[in-house]
Amino acid sequence: MPTRRLAEIALIGVCAVWGLTFPLVQDAVAKIPVMTFLGYRFVAATLLAAVLFRKQLRALRPGGWRAGGIMGAFLTGGYIFQTFGLERTTASNAGFITGLFVVLTPLFGALFLGHAVGRPAWIAAGVSALGVYLLSGAAGVHLAGDLLVLACAVSFSFHILVTDPAVRVNDVSALLVVQLAVCGLFSLGVATAGRDLVAPPDASVWVALVVTAVFASVLGFWVQAYAQTHASPSRTALILATEPAFAGFFAYWLNGEVLTPWGWVGAGLIMMAIVMVEVVPNLRTVRPLPEG
Repeated sequence: MPTRRLAEIALIGVCAVWGLTFPLVQDAVAKIPVMTFLGYRFVAATLLAAVLFRKQLRALRPGGWRAGGIMGAFLTGGYIFQTFGLERTTASNAGFITGLFVVLTPLFGALFLGHAVGRPAWIAAGVSALGVYLLSGAAGVHLAGDLLVLACAVSFSFHILVTDPAVRVNDVSALLVVQLAVCGLFSLGVATAGRDLVAPPDASVWVALVVTAVFASVLGFWVQAYAQTHASPSRTALILATEPAFAGFFAYWLNGEVLTPWGWVGAGLIMMAIVMVEVVPNLRTVRPLPEG
């Protein structure tokens, strides 16, 4: 099998895993405190990544540690908002709304960093805003949770913006370890301070921890980096855009979630906006860490 095709198949598999994490995490945090789950997930991912990328981590310069810390702060905020949002909305809503970071990133780049963006970015933003309104049921059935997940998408967008200059002068693998460590240690610290540190109560929580720590974070990152090296940028971008669709599929398959007719329209508009941004080359952004 050609290397390019193998890379694309592997990336599709990773996107499926990222989509799977939404219902898995939603079920897990119904049984264990959010900050405890995040602490266990990211500390475990940090230890594994630190072993795999120990040479790169030892070579990371002080500026890289600072950049990784800033990136980790935005990453931590994103996962906290997303996971608390999953307690209050559906896994499918969370998957589609999280994907909006693709649309928001070029807009925030234009507003705060002076990046040039064209009309497609603003059109995509308008389409996605209508999509979120319809997906949330217009009446606000899951409004609180959806707003938390929207805050997650905003945080992930800023994470992308601070990542872009950092990866130009630092090793991506080493930055990954630092970011995971920030997220894991902060979450574990909050859980400990709040006396919420408890053992995973059953096998389903352990499965969610293994999938999110090993496959979604560390392996997912490695596969994405591999795919972006061997597959074309346009095909890679379009494959990455399938993550929200996988989230909706697994939410239906595992949890029996069914979107309303207007919800389907909203989800479709969000996917349209994501693809619109992905297929315009100058709007694409680097994504050195899985957002699932």
